[in-house]
Amino acid sequence: MKELLSLNKYLIKYKYRLGLGVIFVTSANVFAVLPPVIVRNVLDEMYSAIDRYKLIADSAISNLYIDQVMQIVMTNGLLLLAFAVIRGVLMFFMRQTIIVMSRHIEYDMKNEIYNKYQSLDTAFFKSHQTGDLMSRISEDVSRVRSYLGPAIMYTLNVTVLATMAIWGMLRVNVTLTIYALFFIPLLAISMIKINQIINKRSSKIQAQLGVLTSKAQETFSGIRVIKSYVQEKSVQTNFERYCRAYRRSNINLAKTEAMYTPLMGIFIGLSLIITIYIGGKMVIEGLITVGNIAEFIIYISMLTFPVSTLGWVSTIIQRAAVSQKRINDFLKIEPTIQNNIAATNKDLEGKIVFENVSFTYPHTGIQALKNFNLSIEPHQKIAIIGKTGSGKSTLAHLLYRMYDVENGAIFIDNENIKNWDIDALRGQMSYVPQEVFLFSNTIAANIGFGEDQLNIAEIREAAKTAHVHKEIENLSDKYETIVGERGVMLSGGQKQRVSIARALAKDHKLIILDDCISAVDNDTEQHILANLKKNLDQKTLIIITHRIFRNWDFDKIIVLDEGTISEEGTHEELMKLKGFYYDMYQYQIME
Repeated sequence: MKELLSLNKYLIKYKYRLGLGVIFVTSANVFAVLPPVIVRNVLDEMYSAIDRYKLIADSAISNLYIDQVMQIVMTNGLLLLAFAVIRGVLMFFMRQTIIVMSRHIEYDMKNEIYNKYQSLDTAFFKSHQTGDLMSRISEDVSRVRSYLGPAIMYTLNVTVLATMAIWGMLRVNVTLTIYALFFIPLLAISMIKINQIINKRSSKIQAQLGVLTSKAQETFSGIRVIKSYVQEKSVQTNFERYCRAYRRSNINLAKTEAMYTPLMGIFIGLSLIITIYIGGKMVIEGLITVGNIAEFIIYISMLTFPVSTLGWVSTIIQRAAVSQKRINDFLKIEPTIQNNIAATNKDLEGKIVFENVSFTYPHTGIQALKNFNLSIEPHQKIAIIGKTGSGKSTLAHLLYRMYDVENGAIFIDNENIKNWDIDALRGQMSYVPQEVFLFSNTIAANIGFGEDQLNIAEIREAAKTAHVHKEIENLSDKYETIVGERGVMLSGGQKQRVSIARALAKDHKLIILDDCISAVDNDTEQHILANLKKNLDQKTLIIITHRIFRNWDFDKIIVLDEGTISEEGTHEELMKLKGFYYDMYQYQIME
């Protein structure tokens, strides 16, 4: 439970709301324990009045006496109604303070977690599943909010109400109070035990539901394969097996939940019976009045719901403690990529130097670069070619400082990359990764992503350079077409070209294209390359590819092999070497 202590900073922040909530809880319960006293007084007066009425039943003032008695009943009845209304208003404000406070804290926590996600580096996301990351900001925060809202509110309510009710009972008769409350602790223990069982079975059902949903989603996604191999019956049989297990768990849960109400009825019934029995004997002995018995019955009924929620509250607290531990452990993680205290923030020119750079991916242990050296001057056009896994994309990752080098150093404009302000560096570079990602928004919004003041004319110009403008214009809503989740409404080539347009729409000095025109045909490729050649004259361009662009004279072509440079030079120089580049060129011509 110590993990929940970290939430004290939020409770301190919203201490005025919490304080008002405590006041409203206390005030509401004051008006909850007053009605039993009024009922007791009315009943006692009624019994006394009946005895007096028998003495004057036949006299002339009997009707007047009846009117006075009815006036007492009506006055006290209106008073009970007023107390009920006042208590209802106070309970409304009780929820408006404590529950609303929990919503404010939920908002703060989600923002804190989201900001933490934004600050973490690529290595973290490589080693954590998306579902786990999402559960922290949704399910875990929701469980903690339930503790900060309903759990705190009901705990305060139970504590204050039980204290006032028991004090009211003790004030009347200590012995009868002990008898009346004898079964209440047993009820509380039973409710806690049942809730623990319900919690375990509910968790099992949630896990089974997750498996069931995954199986259904997998079936829907692979329905073509299933039908192709005539496996419908096999898949159906397997799915029914999971469904039967899910049904069995739900039935077991229903059986446990079915014990809830009967047990509560039994214990409360026993408390009422013993109260009436012992109280009746005390009335005969003259120790208490009939009104006191009614007062006790109301107190016991009043304690029923709060006591029954103890099990539920304890479950909420246990779940919240587990979730808060997950959140605390996450918030303690520090990003490995951080700014130096005196980070450089200046305009980027585009000179890049790799000096004896070695790098191994931390999540796989694969060494991608070994003593890599490369110098790129401003405005140069560089092609980096190599087999799959040769380390081409790693260069882009290191330049964008998604990772830091293991050994050696990278210099940008004669400044160590570690001394650059991360946002300033990335904000002056355009990068199109291999795995194209589009947001579920309009095409215009995707191209203009990251630039608040980019107008439609600039967006169109970028699309023309990426050779996708005409295809966008043929769409029903043109640039306002919603591309769907991850750009599902567009073809692979269209998504790549929209991503290129997004990179070109920003006036950046350094542009990195990582194998981002692999899904287009040769004709489209030539148009894109021609447009890039014409429009990027004053920019540093690095193209990472597994293909040779025959119609572009690069200032330098780098051939990578297992993390080192195997060949380097212009097209003519590499052709004379008759190495890997030469073989690749000959193979590409023969296609």
